[in-house]
Amino acid sequence: MGRRRDARPGRRSPATYRFDFLGGCRVSGRIGIALASWAATLLASASLLPLVDRSVWLVQAAILLGLTAGAGAAARRVPLARPLTAGAQLITGVLLLTLLFAREEAFLWFLPSPDAVRELGTLIGNGVGDVGRFTSPAPLTDGIALLLVGGVLLVGLLVDTFAVTYRLAAPAGLPLLALYSVAAGLSDGGAGALWFALAGAGYLVLLLAESRDRLAQWGRVFGGPARGGFAPRESVGTPTAPMRSGRRIGAVALGLALVVPLVLPSLGAGLLGGTGPRPGGGSGGGGTISAVNPLVSLQNSLNQPENREVLKYRTNAADTDDLYLRIVSLDEFDGTSWKPASRNVSEVPERLPPPPGLAAEVPFTEVSTNISAAGWYAQDWLPMPYPATRVEVPGDWRFEQVNRTLVGDGAQNTRGVQYSVDSLLVRPGAEQLSVADSAAAAPTLPDEFSSVPDSLPAVVERTARQVTRGADNDYERAVRLQDWFAQEGGFTYDTQVRAGSGSQAIARFLRDKEGFCIHFSFAMASMARTLGMPSRVAVGFTPGTAKSSGEMSVGLRDAHAWPELFFEGIGWTRFEPTPNRGSVPEYTRPDVPDSEVDDPEQPEESASDAPSTRPSDNPECPRAERALGECGSEEPDAGAAAGSGGPPWGTLLGTAGGLLLLAAVVLAPLLWRRRVRGLRLTPVGGGAGPRGVPPLAAWQELTDTAWDHGIPPDEALTPRRAAGRLVELADPGPEAAEAVHRLAGAVEQELYAPRPVPVAGLAEDVERFRAALHARASRPTRLRALLLPRSAIRVTWAASDRWERLRERGRAEAGRLPRLPRLRDRDARSG
Repeated sequence: MGRRRDARPGRRSPATYRFDFLGGCRVSGRIGIALASWAATLLASASLLPLVDRSVWLVQAAILLGLTAGAGAAARRVPLARPLTAGAQLITGVLLLTLLFAREEAFLWFLPSPDAVRELGTLIGNGVGDVGRFTSPAPLTDGIALLLVGGVLLVGLLVDTFAVTYRLAAPAGLPLLALYSVAAGLSDGGAGALWFALAGAGYLVLLLAESRDRLAQWGRVFGGPARGGFAPRESVGTPTAPMRSGRRIGAVALGLALVVPLVLPSLGAGLLGGTGPRPGGGSGGGGTISAVNPLVSLQNSLNQPENREVLKYRTNAADTDDLYLRIVSLDEFDGTSWKPASRNVSEVPERLPPPPGLAAEVPFTEVSTNISAAGWYAQDWLPMPYPATRVEVPGDWRFEQVNRTLVGDGAQNTRGVQYSVDSLLVRPGAEQLSVADSAAAAPTLPDEFSSVPDSLPAVVERTARQVTRGADNDYERAVRLQDWFAQEGGFTYDTQVRAGSGSQAIARFLRDKEGFCIHFSFAMASMARTLGMPSRVAVGFTPGTAKSSGEMSVGLRDAHAWPELFFEGIGWTRFEPTPNRGSVPEYTRPDVPDSEVDDPEQPEESASDAPSTRPSDNPECPRAERALGECGSEEPDAGAAAGSGGPPWGTLLGTAGGLLLLAAVVLAPLLWRRRVRGLRLTPVGGGAGPRGVPPLAAWQELTDTAWDHGIPPDEALTPRRAAGRLVELADPGPEAAEAVHRLAGAVEQELYAPRPVPVAGLAEDVERFRAALHARASRPTRLRALLLPRSAIRVTWAASDRWERLRERGRAEAGRLPRLPRLRDRDARSG
């Protein structure tokens, strides 16, 4: 027997329909959608390329995606139920991942054994550790490769399931969006417009393939009249007008998505910008510094379990307590965040200009420092002692004069850089600071250093004035603010507190009195500005730990943030409000300026002339190791660890997984309803009519469709009266009303006629009534019928009925079992 063909003239079977995929080879409908879903997943996965230094993983992912897509095609060919098809693809993916990453421990190289499962678990753990340890681009370790390939494979499976198995191309964009969002969140500006365009083009190709397949199932498509005649023109083999319009709409939509964010003001970079542009712009001697927030990965770096060495240096300074390695200063506060202002940069001069505001009578010492950055540490700004007077550094660096910082141009960063810096150790006296007037310098400084946003809560200024009440000058006010935070205010140092730099975060910190260095520095700088003192926040490293070799070692936990206030004649002056972190400057202790005895209330200050290790000492470290300088810092603090500890990959991946799970929950009723509709309207053996659709199944689908649109079924009515009721309530129009009555007649014949007469086109009648309901319903009703169909309650009813049947079966089985004698009866008989 040959395959039965549709008797309707001019209609092609979907199984034999073939369309032009991307203007190239002609492939059948499902195969074309499968190829489009494969291409869309790969194009979206390309946005992950900037995260690692090698791209071989994408080739592996492409091969594995193709094999799992082939497994899905074979399962649909059998055919298997849709959930079983997805399960077969999932099993295939697991076997392929085992073959690729744990074949030595697996049975026959691809069957997961307990050892193979443990090996995969170990690789996943190592990968999570690696992504938290390395910066972008990270080395392609086995763990990272498994996370990338496995993640892309999972997204590809979801896209294939939505688009090919369930024929829902539109929801397939959710996993693609999640994949691109992870790449945009993790890349340092890598997931830009190019990657978004590729991902968007892949999604449009998928929609095009699915729409052309749906359009083909309606039969032949005719275009408009030919030139010079009225005869219709069949569009087989050529793009039809609807398809051409769809392509144009898709291209215009993608172009608008790329162009509109560039012209809208104050919207930020969004998904196209990643974490923002690189700090150094342009080439040659010009360019600007972009307003990139260097604290984007602050708290992640702050809580790193391992205190990895970031820098090491040698210096001729006799005392390193004040030798902070400053990366960048945050001088612009807009009420949302502290960030460096956008300023011009230039070539690095042979001798840097004199530091602003420093008078000749202020004592200082010029020191030289040779610094080496770790090979894994990639920072756009160059860590240096402040104020630097000369810098010798290889590579392409630019100088920003206002804040005296060096920033890499283009791809230049600190990875493995060795450089030397000459700088000044400025040691002003308390008397010099007390006569200096910071407010007098405000007119000569840029507005960024003294502006206070309107959104700053009044409690900030009110608290600042309460703390500094009775102070005679700006210096005394600054010292009182520092001591209030560090000693007298009852603040607690806690790195687990939620990070934040906005106005509300400062107010919350003043209320809860818990935070780490960025909270203390941001709060003190904000309060100083409310008192008229120019201030900024410096981000960098404390001096580090002295080693037996004479070198100083700076680790992740030595990263820090501190406020700097400007005093005319002195310049930018460091303060230390964070308790038990760094070293309190000697000029902030006017009562004992010459004493070499430690102040018991100031545990940070060292009395030794040798290089101090106190900024990084750990009190729990053994004394012998502490003497060798091998102990880590006391507590993690990372104002400047931006880019060094890696982005929060685990958090973003978990967020993407949560979004996918949420999407699955939201779309579950829609998917169930489409699945039920497909089963009811699919021809089966022995069904009535040429299409083989059973009348009872078609009637059930018709009543459920009406129910979804707000017309509940009435099981007490006969099919004829139920049809009249539906037509009266729905008012679907004459054609749809005729279809409802025709279907009711088929049901009556199926139920009551000795020999039912087959009725053709029942599925079309159901679709005709559904289209009429959809056209007459309001938008909320249509949305409710799509996402939250009322007929989905049948799932609960079916589960309840099944549970009752199981309980009845259990009670029946228990009734047939022989009654066992009780223990008391057995004891009586034995006695």
